[in-house]
Amino acid sequence: MLRIGLLTSGGDCQALNATMRGIVKTLMTNSEEPIEIYGFEDGYQGLIYSRFRVMTPADFSGILTRGGTILGTSRTPFKRLDIPEADGVEKVPAMVHTYHKLQLDCLFMLGGNGSTKTANRLREEGLNVIALPKTIDNDTWGTELTFGFTSAIDVATKCIDDIHTTASSHGRVFVIEIMGHKVGWIPLYAGVAGGADVILIPEIPYDMDNVIKTIEHRMETGSRFTIVAVAEGAISKEDAALSKKEYKKKLAERTSPSIVYDIAKEIEAKTGRETRVAIPGHTQRGGQPDAQDRIFATQCGVEAALGCLRGEFGYMIALRDGKMCHMPLEDVAGKLKFVDPQSDLVREAKALGISFGDE
Repeated sequence: MLRIGLLTSGGDCQALNATMRGIVKTLMTNSEEPIEIYGFEDGYQGLIYSRFRVMTPADFSGILTRGGTILGTSRTPFKRLDIPEADGVEKVPAMVHTYHKLQLDCLFMLGGNGSTKTANRLREEGLNVIALPKTIDNDTWGTELTFGFTSAIDVATKCIDDIHTTASSHGRVFVIEIMGHKVGWIPLYAGVAGGADVILIPEIPYDMDNVIKTIEHRMETGSRFTIVAVAEGAISKEDAALSKKEYKKKLAERTSPSIVYDIAKEIEAKTGRETRVAIPGHTQRGGQPDAQDRIFATQCGVEAALGCLRGEFGYMIALRDGKMCHMPLEDVAGKLKFVDPQSDLVREAKALGISFGDE
């Protein structure tokens, strides 16, 4: 009997179900022994409190196109991993106990950076763990792609597309907040795909004077509107020069809901153009996975299952140089993949005339 556990941790995204389907279908097709499947509810919380369902292959039928996660998910911050739960339960010993109580042969963990750090901790505790790279932000180090990313790009791009019509009709400037606290992969790709005129991302600190110049230039050349795509974590050159402590203090003192409102207010004040804010928010995590996500999620599931059948554990499935591979958990845990300001796409976007506010 091959006993496996499945859990989805952290924020949800569009292709979690497709990935689990890939794991289970591959195991059922290729295993020479019966499979017993334990699905842990609400991420690591299910493993901590032994909340699980015994599942059958039928549970994974018809979920390729379904967004979200059939197991539910939650966040269990790595920095609090050694702090007992409110009821006194110690997280790591509880997870190890559940794993051994169920006599699991492998735990498949679908999650992003923080979840991968916890998976690595469990590996250090002697558990057989395989991680699969989930996050709409595409910021997991060691892999060129994460499932959820391309679907999120589609949602964000659709928002920019739809804003174009109202922006042009009214002759307005629209500032659109795109998900990305620490990295700017989604706003970069959606901004280019959606024809944004300005893209502001955390990796390239901006100067508002440069943003204003771009808007004024468009006005002078007859453009009725401007689209500004802004990452949640976009940062000005002035703020980038602050210490981490000073910047956190400044954020804590902010009276507006987010930076896009500050940017919009300054644009309107300096240009006199009517300026509006649009926030697609959590819609970027929702809905059906697109075709690319379904394919990559399935590939991840297949490769993870085949690795398990070979008795290979302690790694994250990754795409590198266009090929599926294994990255040791200790090498990827705790690292972020940032947009390279000198990358081809940034260079090409600038050649198109898109401003990143840095020059």
